[in-house]
Amino acid sequence: MLDIRFLDAVVGSFALYCVYRLFTLEKRAGPLPPGPPKLPIIGNLTQMPQEKEWLTFAKWGEQYGKLSSVTVLGQNLIIVNSASIAREMLDKNSAIYSDRPVIPMGGELCGWKNTLVLTPYGERFRNYRRLAHQLFGNAATMKSFHPVEELETHRFLKRLLSRPAEFSDHIRKTAGAIILRISHGYEVGEGADPFVTLADKATEQFALSTSPGGFLVNLIPFLQYIPDWVPGTAFKKTAKEWSATLNEMVDLPYNFVKKQIATGSAEPSYVSKLVEGQTLSAEQEFEIKWSSASLYSGGADTTVSAIHSFFKAMALYPEVQAKAQAELDAVVGNDRLPSFEDRDHLPYLQAVTLEALRWHSVVPTSVPHRVTEDNVFKGYFIPKGSLVLANLWQMNHDPEVYSDPMSFKPERFMGPNPESDPRDSCFGFGRRICPGRVLADASVFISCAMALAVFNISKYSEDGKIIEPDTDQTTGTISHPSTFKCTISPRSDKAVELIQADERR
Repeated sequence: MLDIRFLDAVVGSFALYCVYRLFTLEKRAGPLPPGPPKLPIIGNLTQMPQEKEWLTFAKWGEQYGKLSSVTVLGQNLIIVNSASIAREMLDKNSAIYSDRPVIPMGGELCGWKNTLVLTPYGERFRNYRRLAHQLFGNAATMKSFHPVEELETHRFLKRLLSRPAEFSDHIRKTAGAIILRISHGYEVGEGADPFVTLADKATEQFALSTSPGGFLVNLIPFLQYIPDWVPGTAFKKTAKEWSATLNEMVDLPYNFVKKQIATGSAEPSYVSKLVEGQTLSAEQEFEIKWSSASLYSGGADTTVSAIHSFFKAMALYPEVQAKAQAELDAVVGNDRLPSFEDRDHLPYLQAVTLEALRWHSVVPTSVPHRVTEDNVFKGYFIPKGSLVLANLWQMNHDPEVYSDPMSFKPERFMGPNPESDPRDSCFGFGRRICPGRVLADASVFISCAMALAVFNISKYSEDGKIIEPDTDQTTGTISHPSTFKCTISPRSDKAVELIQADERR
């Protein structure tokens, strides 16, 4: 039986700690950025949104300014609703704004703290980044992967032609196939693939376990230490199940590469280049295994969301689709599929790609940055240990930056005065900017180009009634467009021939 006196002492100590945090910080610090009124001890706990937090953060930005703050049980959350402020804070002061918070559910209990996205700022983080940058850190290094991108996207077209209603599954499979070829030299076959399925499952769990409002333990870290048998701790059982999924996602592809190396049949990949012929320490093997899993898991879900949103946009905006197809027909013709070599000659299609990244925010509030030193920014005190949340959704839908921001308008990025490039914000900021951003940008472009060259995408109709897709998106660190149906049909008999032709190798 639990000792009530012990529980009272623990709860009392925790309450005193919260009071200490609140009073000592405010007493010595000067003003935090403005925000909604706080209650004693718990601060803004009851005001924290449990879903689609980016919308609440945007409202607070309208009420209190582009830089605002809330406090939850003594933990300061700094909310940035402006890309220019985020660049000034997180880029120019990256030395002290690049750590990650402890996220109890996703990071500690599930184990995502070992992946690049949640690894604390330090030597291991720098090693992860260095290894990823060597692989595809810029357009020049990325060029060697263009044939893989084109091959797997051609296979995507074939799946779309045979089973168009399953377009969502095909998008997911293709994204997984591309990143698995690059990270582990693994070629995805037709039908359900165990590694792709595993990545899908793990990344969905990541999104839920790291969302600010997803689990109470993420707001009240103390809860992770309560014994498993105490009522209300079902999240700990969930965490054990999700941790097992993550470990499988990390170990199985890595072990696949090691077996291939042992038999002399390993394809060139991120892992094989780092492992083959090397004598590795336990730490080196850990870093290779977890950094490769970081690439694999990150690329397997974020790109899916962006390409999914492109299909929804094409169904909703047929005039954009028609204009992009006219450009493709004029530049590429109808006797071959588009390639990366065509990209510089397709300005409107490039604008479509940019608009797909802006219109739907894949990571709406980014993963929080943790401040490692006290800092005064624009006259406000940012205490050490504060968490900074960049509201990427608001930045990409800010009417001060983007005209008619809720509409899909590729033209905004063309002409003598183009609007801001969303790639400057949608991939994050500072030293925590997404290391796979060049790969993601390439994947979205080639998917858009090839799909529009051979298919028409339109709204779905049932019994003669058109079903209008909404523009909603799901809650989670990685957010997807809400479920929708669309009709996908080949543009012509010639298009069918191109799709069915031998794949490029």
